[in-house]
Amino acid sequence: MSSPRVDVELGARTHPGRVRPNNEDHFLAARFQRTMTTLLTNLPEGTVPAAHADTAYGYLVADGMGGRAAGEVASRTAIGALVDLALRTPDWIMSFDESRIGEVLERMKQRFERLSAVLADRALADPKLAGMGTTMTLVLSLGPDAVVTHIGDSRAYLGRGETLHRLTRDQTMAQSLADAGAITPEELKRHPLRHVLTGAISTKGGKSPIELQHVHLEDGDRVLLCSDGLTDMIDDAAIAEILRRPASPEEICGFLVDRALEAGGKDNVTVVLARYRVV
Repeated sequence: MSSPRVDVELGARTHPGRVRPNNEDHFLAARFQRTMTTLLTNLPEGTVPAAHADTAYGYLVADGMGGRAAGEVASRTAIGALVDLALRTPDWIMSFDESRIGEVLERMKQRFERLSAVLADRALADPKLAGMGTTMTLVLSLGPDAVVTHIGDSRAYLGRGETLHRLTRDQTMAQSLADAGAITPEELKRHPLRHVLTGAISTKGGKSPIELQHVHLEDGDRVLLCSDGLTDMIDDAAIAEILRRPASPEEICGFLVDRALEAGGKDNVTVVLARYRVV
């Protein structure tokens, strides 16, 4: 049985917002490939393929914190280090079948765990960066399968049909209170501890919880990554309505950012959207 063909259309947008002087958010969308092209052969036609490629897509959002330029440095440095770790991996796993998915998730966990040490080393070289940190939410997809790796309070959503599913949990003190039943979901939206992180990639040491999951994608699915500059300004219902619009991912990212700015734009806002076509 042949594997399904998957086409991915991507869009992204970031804006510093209407209050902050600088943008501490960074995003990345990348394509990874393992390819073969037959150049010369006397083999009978069809013995080996003329060309073959396995293609994976990775995209992420990182929201830095630390004041002044430290947040920008944290998110930028963490993304660069993560890519370097991936590129230096000698054996890319380009198959997400059930026998390998656990190994893929474990590799992503180990890479995220190493990023705090990278930030700590950078802060040792420049004491002004002490205490900096960043959230990071990443999706890596190969064919119709995706893995989500998450730490902090940026978010990943799955839009399927008319429904919007939140794939990640905000790692904040307020969310912990809500999970324990100490505050209601409505109180959570305006609680003073809603921006106090319980998980982040930072220079402060210690292990933060890293969320991992495997998601099977269907034709028409949309995967949205965003910083809290979006979700603090507009609710999930508004996000779902915008995702359903008949527009390109790039246009939808623009609509989302514009809506956040119209609502006040109190923080940097970043969105990355992938639309999947599974044939």
